[in-house]
Amino acid sequence: MADTYTQLYIHFVFAVKYREAIISDVWEERLQKYITGIVQNNGHKLIAINNMPDHVHLFVGLDAKQSISDLMRLVKGDSSEFINKEGLTKRKFQWQDGYGAFSNSRSQIDGVVKYILNQKTHHTKKAFREEYLEMLNDYAVDYNEKYIFQDLIE
Repeated sequence: MADTYTQLYIHFVFAVKYREAIISDVWEERLQKYITGIVQNNGHKLIAINNMPDHVHLFVGLDAKQSISDLMRLVKGDSSEFINKEGLTKRKFQWQDGYGAFSNSRSQIDGVVKYILNQKTHHTKKAFREEYLEMLNDYAVDYNEKYIFQDLIE
């Protein structure tokens, strides 16, 4: 659209189904590159990506031509298909339903990038669920704890 100008920075967080810790350090770089391709091929700028064995963080400069929900549908759907086609897990891989999407200002970019790139150290001190609930509270997002990412079924 002519004369449309946006500056949208979105921090995404999404988890493996039942928060199962199955993203392996052996293939996590391939996954990150694949997700980067999805984001860029849809006209967005990937600013940072990192993961833990049970979840992923993306920081994206969003192109307003595509909705957040459409981008996440493609990222999660196409990346899970990639993981399954490549046989990277022993059984069918799935992402958990839902995701977190948090907007940030330009002045927050460096802090968010450092936070995402420092995930492995960060999670030696804080569990994913604690981190995610803290993000929801920090951003004043109303939520029902019943719908927060489910733990592994015993």
